[in-house]
Amino acid sequence: MGKKRFYPEEVKQEVIRMKLAGEWTNKQIMDRFGIKNKTQIKTWMRWYRNNEHHRLVQPIGKQYTYGKGPDDDSEIIQLRRKVTYYEMREELFGKVPRNRKEVVPEVFIEVVKALKDRFTATEICECFGIARSTYYRWRKVITQDIPELHQLIINICKQLSQRVGHRMVKGILQKDHNIKVNRKTVQKVMQKYEIQCRVKIKRQKYIAGESKIIVPNLLKQNFKAEKPNQKWVTDITYLPYGSKMLYLSTIIDLYNNEVIAYKVSDSQYVDFVLETLRRACNGRETHEVILHSDQGAQYTSYAFQALAKENGITTSMSRKGNCFDNAVIESFHSSLKSEEFATQLRATLTTTIVLEKVVNYMYYYNYIRPFSKLNCHSPVEYRTVAA
Repeated sequence: MGKKRFYPEEVKQEVIRMKLAGEWTNKQIMDRFGIKNKTQIKTWMRWYRNNEHHRLVQPIGKQYTYGKGPDDDSEIIQLRRKVTYYEMREELFGKVPRNRKEVVPEVFIEVVKALKDRFTATEICECFGIARSTYYRWRKVITQDIPELHQLIINICKQLSQRVGHRMVKGILQKDHNIKVNRKTVQKVMQKYEIQCRVKIKRQKYIAGESKIIVPNLLKQNFKAEKPNQKWVTDITYLPYGSKMLYLSTIIDLYNNEVIAYKVSDSQYVDFVLETLRRACNGRETHEVILHSDQGAQYTSYAFQALAKENGITTSMSRKGNCFDNAVIESFHSSLKSEEFATQLRATLTTTIVLEKVVNYMYYYNYIRPFSKLNCHSPVEYRTVAA
């Protein structure tokens, strides 16, 4: 049986209001508030209809029944209990973020320690919807002596914002600390401290646009380049995280997987990819470059092909509907979304924040993020060392 979940009184009241309005289905309400079973909604509605409003404030556990709980107390006692509860909530939420997912274990433990003379650990846990067993597990992990290897792994994962897997952490331990360890050991440590990387979300396929100029596939899934500016790949992806749909055009050099140019726009006109190509060509020798793309309308346009030819670039295209022919940049866009936007919901960010996140990730990807194929170096670091 899974753990019971605590829902704040505000959530219960909002669910009741939405049900009374009659404009929301149970499924929509469950998706919005993360409610696992529609029976929970029916229970709250029953309490509301029976005027059992005090039940909406009760914590997790067996609900009070007649003769065995606050139903027998006077209204003054019930009101006093409710006021005390809200006073505690107000004081606690000023110290720790209200969202359960934002609660930092270290901060939460310090708050419990600071307020232990006024409130019990159980009461504080109930306010934040955190199981008491979880609190004690956090306290045990944080207060215990952490082995040196475990601390190194924790530091690496924090430095890289938990964006790399256990294989990469194993490689960094060997490269930077000369420590040889089995990858399964690293994986167990990351699972113990809940610092695993996020799982990539599979990208949906989009085939759009009418072809104008189709060129052969010169790359043929050979993604290795002997020197810079020999093989480039490009593509467009969707950024559905702000108040409006944005699009990202990127060009990557296959020599070291470095992002050499990118542009964000709110439209997919041809000028969008033309500007990305101009940025990539600026200051670079391009007469030997093979630029690979899919058969999107922007890349098959006369304007794009003419600009590539003007810069001495030979264009190449994937087979129609075959994403594996451009796997490197497909993987990059997938990594950007899973590592930078995985926890974001659509229409929760402003356009400015989305743009800022893209800029931050591009810097992280080029200058910080290590790659196995680059001997655990970042793209810019690898290019610098090779030079």
